[in-house]
Amino acid sequence: MITLAGDIGGTKTILAIFDQAQGLGMPLAEKVFKSADFDSFEGMVEGFLQEHDLQPVTACFGVAGPVIAGSVNITKLPWSLSEQELQERLAIPSVRLLNDLAATAKGLEVLGDEDFFTLQEGVGDPKGTKAVIAPGTGLGEAFLSWDGQKFQVHASEGGHCLWAPQGPEQVRFFEELWDRHEYVSYDLICSGRGIPLIYDFLQRQADQKPAAWLSDQLAGASDLSPVIVKAALQRPDDAPVCVRTLEIFCSILASEAANLAVQVLASGGVYLGGGIPPRIVSFLKNEKFLETFLRRGPLRPILTKMPVRVILNPKTALLGAGLCGLELIPIANKDQS
Repeated sequence: MITLAGDIGGTKTILAIFDQAQGLGMPLAEKVFKSADFDSFEGMVEGFLQEHDLQPVTACFGVAGPVIAGSVNITKLPWSLSEQELQERLAIPSVRLLNDLAATAKGLEVLGDEDFFTLQEGVGDPKGTKAVIAPGTGLGEAFLSWDGQKFQVHASEGGHCLWAPQGPEQVRFFEELWDRHEYVSYDLICSGRGIPLIYDFLQRQADQKPAAWLSDQLAGASDLSPVIVKAALQRPDDAPVCVRTLEIFCSILASEAANLAVQVLASGGVYLGGGIPPRIVSFLKNEKFLETFLRRGPLRPILTKMPVRVILNPKTALLGAGLCGLELIPIANKDQS
């Protein structure tokens, strides 16, 4: 009784096979693929299954994009997936597609204390709603709610809400972006693609040019975000604009995390996922992050009680998809009998 799990992203895709008896701790097989190397997701999966000579009875995939009526167009990939078509093509009786942040939220159920860095301890309700916000290539959001017996996962596209700048500096930045972009969302700013936009704005406001070593690294990089982040972390005295970039980024993330927290009343906690937060914990644990998060007027006492944690485990979405797939096995067996 095995399930196939996947975390499908624009850059890479991770596939794994989990056995019902062994659970999620020890996959029977696991492999990372460059998504752009494949014309179709189905071809990737077929090759993976043939390589390991395994045939799962269920499958669940976390996908970067909104899943509507069992179908999704993958963000930043020319792939359109359908649960029904995947079942037929892969000969898997039960297939489910989850938004990648919904899969991350699902994965919270199997993580341990070592998988988190706590920014605010709080007094979380064990059955309270849990909010997940994850800046990476874009800004993903999801939440979990208790139905009386277990947590139910809910996807969201809240990251695409209009960005509300805080303070004069951010207002000037917003006005610049408003003239250049059709729509200025949190997804645009609070993400890997947003970090270079913040840096560019601040550098043009600065009185001096960046250091030669930083200019050389930026000129030779296809992705500026890692360069800016690394400079802020490793050479803060030599890269003040990079430091200020991360400070503004963290402020925007704190503000939107608080928005999500009050929207779903996240008494069970707020969790920061994605690829960026684990890399910038030293900035997130600064008291300014929590000051911004708690700045919600009369709701401040409620937010003070919410645990705020950074998800450190990079495979949380894969584990969430695996858990979903294992939960589908009894249903699939019943349907087949």
